[in-house]
Amino acid sequence: MRRALLLMGGRTRLLLAGAVLLAAASACGLTSGSPMVDDVEPGSIGQGKPLEGAQLTVTSKEFTEQLILGAIMGIAFQAAGAEVVDRTGIQGSVGSREAVVKGEADAGYEYTGTAWITYQGNSEPIPDPREQWLAVRDADRKNGVTWLEPSELNNTYALAMNQSNYKKYRTRTLSEVAELSRRDPGAVTLCVEGEFANRADGLPGMEKAYGMDIPTRNVTQMDTGIIYTQTAKGACTYGEVFTTDGRIKSMNLVVMEDDKKFFPNYNAAPTIHSETLKKWPAIAEVLAPVTAALNNTVAQDLNAKVDVEGEDPHQVALDWMVEKGFVKEG
Repeated sequence: MRRALLLMGGRTRLLLAGAVLLAAASACGLTSGSPMVDDVEPGSIGQGKPLEGAQLTVTSKEFTEQLILGAIMGIAFQAAGAEVVDRTGIQGSVGSREAVVKGEADAGYEYTGTAWITYQGNSEPIPDPREQWLAVRDADRKNGVTWLEPSELNNTYALAMNQSNYKKYRTRTLSEVAELSRRDPGAVTLCVEGEFANRADGLPGMEKAYGMDIPTRNVTQMDTGIIYTQTAKGACTYGEVFTTDGRIKSMNLVVMEDDKKFFPNYNAAPTIHSETLKKWPAIAEVLAPVTAALNNTVAQDLNAKVDVEGEDPHQVALDWMVEKGFVKEG
């Protein structure tokens, strides 16, 4: 369901569904929310409390990674002296996006591929992650949204296999999977979501890009969570996964490298309502080191604490911020 509405991390072309969510969000004005009340002081960020006097609203989508990223941002702002309103957990991509565009929220972490394809209406992703971010940043200026520097965190599609199948087939790249599919067609069986099975930037496009021709009988469609368990059990050789999902690590799956760079880049970066940034330019310096510390390994670890170990997303974010020395608990 997450990908169907969000195309992981907020990416979707189901604009009708997004429009419904936006209408519902607009009806309540996106004005509700509760204050973040973490007892934090500056660590390596927020020295001198440059956001003292600021009242900032932070937003996010509703899935685990976004809840964690929203909390990280809010905690950073609090350490720098701001009062923060928590508007994280908005269902769907469009609601949280429009909140930043309209200034009903001041900031949130967003994904480059989501903006480029879903919000800005492009059909072809840009293969180079830096160029993708630059294109998104430049296109969003007219929308009153400023993109700060991106993280290495890239929450995109991938194929993964369990350790037993890896020892048997020894594939590490999608090119090697394609070679295996040609050499031994029965060896490559896939567990995928329905949307991935039919999207141009999903299975059909991947097959074309890599010269695969996987028989329909070798492809089983199922819900996201089931894919991970079935892949871990070896019910299918390869499962469709999201590259920052904590279950990759907890289930000890081996992720195939997208060596031809087919899948879009979904790098997480702070998006700020431009008028807010003009008033509080220190937001950029407060968030820069935090964003720079985010990558897929960090995201997998943090996401696993919530999705596998059952911890609270906000507490996971706070613990990480303290552990990294970004903030100190008061």
